[in-house]
Amino acid sequence: MNSNKKVYDHFHPDERAFVDRVEEWIERAAERHEWKRTDFMDPRQLEIVRSLANRSGNVALRFEGGSPDSERQRVLIAPDYAYLEDEPMGVQAIAVTADSQGHLDLDHGDYLGALLGLGVKRDLIGDVHVLEDGCHCLVTEEIADYVNIHLRQVHRVHVLTELIPLSSLRVIKPKLEEMSISVASLRLDGISSDAFRISRTKIVDPIRAGRCRVNWKVEENPSAVLKAGDIVSMKGLGRFKVMDVEGVTKKGRFRVSIGKYI
Repeated sequence: MNSNKKVYDHFHPDERAFVDRVEEWIERAAERHEWKRTDFMDPRQLEIVRSLANRSGNVALRFEGGSPDSERQRVLIAPDYAYLEDEPMGVQAIAVTADSQGHLDLDHGDYLGALLGLGVKRDLIGDVHVLEDGCHCLVTEEIADYVNIHLRQVHRVHVLTELIPLSSLRVIKPKLEEMSISVASLRLDGISSDAFRISRTKIVDPIRAGRCRVNWKVEENPSAVLKAGDIVSMKGLGRFKVMDVEGVTKKGRFRVSIGKYI
């Protein structure tokens, strides 16, 4: 599109290929009356879809991730006159349980790793809800049977799987380990250093290397200022949420409450 150069100004260079795909889907829906059901997207990608769709104004959108508060969702893009509420979204829930009794000491990374180990692309996997006795995961219906047949081990635990309706999905909200820190400023590198317990000099390199995302958007500037509500993820280290900026101490330092995802 001729307008892409201006559109690019609003997005990180790494997002341009995705922006191009979304622009094409929207153009096809608005001008050629075509429908597009996407794979799962993260919150940043969903934000881009909403932004570009609002800019066009000629398409209808529907989002589905298995539950009202789902983080990863599929999107249906259609002409603006389309009624989408009854359209199938192709989101399938799978229950994963151990094939023998006993406590499952498995986490989100274990289940996600097992799914990826089957050769399944990340875009085909939605939210993964870890339970005491297993997990409920969301996948596209296109791969649901494959996962149901082939997923038989998670880490070192043998498991059984079952396709279940979305009405039976057990949604688990992420747990946060809250902590209060004192920082000289609200800079990304300073808060991340305390959150991940890594020296400030060492945290700068992964940020500049593009391994950090703030609200799912790549952030390469260590001095970027964070605010309450921001979610920071660092590849290989985890993620945390800035819960609140509680005030300033007598020495001029900021008291910040953060929650690390566990």
